[in-house]
Amino acid sequence: MAALQKLMKTRNLLLVVLIPLILLPLPLLNTSSEASCAYVLIVTAVYWVSEAVPLGAAALVPAFLYPLFGVLKSSEVAAEYVKNTTLLLMGVICVAATVEKWNLHKRIALRMVMLSGAKPGMLLLCFMCCTSLLSMWLSNTSATAMVMPIVEAVLQQLVTKDEEVDGIGAGDSAIADEAIPIGFHEKPNQASFEFIFINEDATAKDLSTLMQAKNLNGLHMMNPVGARKSLASGQPQTQILVLPPPVNRNLEQHERYKSHHDHMVCKCLSLSVSYAATIGGLSTIIGTSTSLIFLEHFNTRYPDAEVVNFGTWFVFSFPISLAMLLLTWVWMHWLFLGPNFKETCSMSKKKKTRSEELSERRIQEDYEKLGDISYPEIVTSVFFILMTLLWFTREPGFVPGWESFFEKKGFRTDATVSLFLGFLLFLIPARRPHILCFGKKQAEGTGEETAAGDPMVPMLTWQEFQKHMPWEIVVLVGGGYALAAGCKTSGLSTWIGRQMEGLSSLPYWAVTMFACLLVSAVTEFVSNPATVTIFLPILCSLSETLRINPLYTLIPVTMCISFAVMLPVGNPPNAIIFNYGHCQIKDMVKAGFGVNLIGLVVVLVGINTWGINLFQLDTFPGWAEVKNATEPL
Repeated sequence: MAALQKLMKTRNLLLVVLIPLILLPLPLLNTSSEASCAYVLIVTAVYWVSEAVPLGAAALVPAFLYPLFGVLKSSEVAAEYVKNTTLLLMGVICVAATVEKWNLHKRIALRMVMLSGAKPGMLLLCFMCCTSLLSMWLSNTSATAMVMPIVEAVLQQLVTKDEEVDGIGAGDSAIADEAIPIGFHEKPNQASFEFIFINEDATAKDLSTLMQAKNLNGLHMMNPVGARKSLASGQPQTQILVLPPPVNRNLEQHERYKSHHDHMVCKCLSLSVSYAATIGGLSTIIGTSTSLIFLEHFNTRYPDAEVVNFGTWFVFSFPISLAMLLLTWVWMHWLFLGPNFKETCSMSKKKKTRSEELSERRIQEDYEKLGDISYPEIVTSVFFILMTLLWFTREPGFVPGWESFFEKKGFRTDATVSLFLGFLLFLIPARRPHILCFGKKQAEGTGEETAAGDPMVPMLTWQEFQKHMPWEIVVLVGGGYALAAGCKTSGLSTWIGRQMEGLSSLPYWAVTMFACLLVSAVTEFVSNPATVTIFLPILCSLSETLRINPLYTLIPVTMCISFAVMLPVGNPPNAIIFNYGHCQIKDMVKAGFGVNLIGLVVVLVGINTWGINLFQLDTFPGWAEVKNATEPL
């Protein structure tokens, strides 16, 4: 038994060493470029699937194995690791980091919740809409981490027994906090959330050690969401995680919730936040890493295809996201709250319980604490709206865009817009210019108070940008581009496509549905970026061989890869939700299966209706022609 435990501890090391050795006869016995490329592809894929090494580290394998086996020159491989999408991501992160820094996301979330009231059905719809809106522009993980503390605070009030809130006035928020039933969190007077602070100059090893000490190994590292100064030392510390304290899942239900209905409400709201983050991320080309990987891979493989940009993707995917959001709301409501929509969605004040009224007052108080909208929030909002408008109007398709004003066409992309606006955020002061103050003092509690010491402190600093920039994803995406380039140069992608000629007897929609079902199953156990990186080159070769418009398979598959919603390990938002302790794995599987089915049906309907007209999917385009598709290997 002890030997088995030691073996399990060294599992990752064994995989890293043995897999390349076991597969080594492939390039040694067959010296063709296809065999060498296949060797690199399989080794990298096994590392990604098993996570024997970090995803970013595994993505570096092609950088040294391709030159060693003579597949690509070192300079050619290096050029694949930084693309236009990398610059687009950097600009987007600048704006997203500014939104988080000045708490604009919290103001938006609380305002939307105030509009819905405290009825469970309306709260469910409101939190889903709010999370989806945020995840359109921020990462799904960040959107979930932002909204869940607000959801948890509302749930604390909703599960408070009516008799416990009797006599609590509107201003007695402290008494209201004490009225939360013991067992909702395990100990009385225990904080609802655990904030972990570390020094700004802490290394990655320090972070790893801290996570192991806190038993947080099951969670991905989340982006920093703020900074504060230590009261003892005055040194700046970075807020790394916002997580609930560990929950004892063995507690009886009646010890944690006053009724089965309250337990169902907690499950429903928690899971819906994760699902809404996934759905919202589909709406924009920058919403998820999978769509960014798809965009760069598509533009690299088909440089003459000018059909996919921010505008066309949004026109196609936003109706899908909207339909999925509404259907998922109905599904989650029916599954956990029952079919009585009239009662749970009523806006009548006469039917509200005391706990619901207390929840509304608590939300109102939290919103009032934010004070009036600050100057940094106004600037951030203007940049946010301006970036969106410039993306939409660059090449709208139905009318000439602003790029037509330039003599040279094709030089400007969505990355140009995001980088320009992101660059300005490093220059614009976060403090209101004196000419705009009109003699008024800066209000306490606003964002301007932070910048009061230095009038020239910018909206965003480079250190804050670095904390938010997901460099591992950048390297991972670069590794995917390198693999794709090697497959194309060596001829492996053409060989794979020819092995799939047997699928030519199937109708095109069946081929697409089969691919979507396959990736939906794989992505539950393999990370989304790794899944899309592995499957995109294969599907491109398949489409070229069967003479199907590549977008007919690539777009649905890219969207379905994001539907990893059935297990806690599927994606970071799932892990965050599971850590709150309201739901079990069986709840996630049952609810996630329905969401998966809804997503698959809606995506297939979309690609076979308005998607055909939008992308001209009923014809095989000239830009997809591959010159060596019919040449002998």
